[in-house]
Parts: sequence; structure tokens; C-alpha cells
Amino acid sequence: MRVRWMSAAAVSVMCLAAASPARSQELPVPGVDAARDVPNAKEIPDAKTDYKVLFDAAQAPAKSTDVNPMLTAVARYLNTLAKVGVPAEHRKIAVIFHQGATPAILKSDEFKKRNNGQDNPNIAIIQALKKAGVEFHVCGQAVLGSKIDPKDIQPEIQLDLWALTTIVNMELRGYVRIGG
Repeated sequence: MRVRWMSAAAVSVMCLAAASPARSQELPVPGVDAARDVPNAKEIPDAKTDYKVLFDAAQAPAKSTDVNPMLTAVARYLNTLAKVGVPAEHRKIAVIFHQGATPAILKSDEFKKRNNGQDNPNIAIIQALKKAGVEFHVCGQAVLGSKIDPKDIQPEIQLDLWALTTIVNMELRGYVRIGG
């Protein structure tokens, strides 16, 4: 009897795992984990909801050789949405860089000039996020204040007038702001 119950339980678990879109879906940002599963969690992403989220990247990482932690948070959130089955068309994610986070937008050559020959550690994750559908913005006022030539901005990044304008406009379009 015990063997029969264990066999039935094993088959049930395998069927649930096979049927779950969260398990079969490839994560959009390789190398970044989704949030860990929490048994019996009540609030989880809903595949029918349009997630419109603006991540406000204003802080620099602790060291210039580190990836900006907000980018890692964006990747983790995006991967979590995908893991639980939220389709790509329901994932509308954007990032606005300003203040201390502005150097993340630099092409590697310019970043090296400003950081003792170090490569920009943010480029790979920005490119992976862009490929996964994330849109990027940078505050034009921060670009001017940091004396950044627009030609030195990575091509994935859209130059906007001002972070405050971008934040307000996106919130008016229904985006929820995280961070800042």
C-alpha cells in the first residue's frame, strides 16, 4: 500500500511539473536566477496581468567594477515573471538611469577612460535585458552634468530630456515605479 501511494505521488509530481509553463519556459536573461519558490505563497505574478514596471536606477554600485544592483533586480524580476508563466507580451519593463547610476550607460571605451581602464561591467546584462524586451532610458540632465557625449552612450539606451519627465510620463501611462 505504501509503495502504491509513493508511486502515485511521484507520478502526480511529474505530471504537475510537466504541465507547468513555469518549468518549461526558458528564462529570458541567462545567468540570473528567478526568485526562489515559496510554498503556499499567496501573492504571485498572474499570467493574465500586464506588468508595466519602471525601475528607477539612481544609485551607483559600491564599486565601479560591480554590475549596478538595480540591473540585477530587473533581470531577476523579469526571469521570475517568465518562470511563473507570464507571457512576454504581458512583461513591459523599463529602466531609467540618472544620478549616480548614470555611468552604467557608457560604452566601454569611455567607461575605461573614466575608471582606470576597467571595462563597463553593465554592458552584458543591459544587452541581455534589451534582447528580452526591456527598454532603457537615461536622464539628459545627468548626461550633461556628467559631461557625457551622446556618442558615448550605449546604443540600447534612449536619451531623454530629464529623469523626472520620463518617470512622470511612464507613470501616467500606467507604469509602476520601483526604486529611486
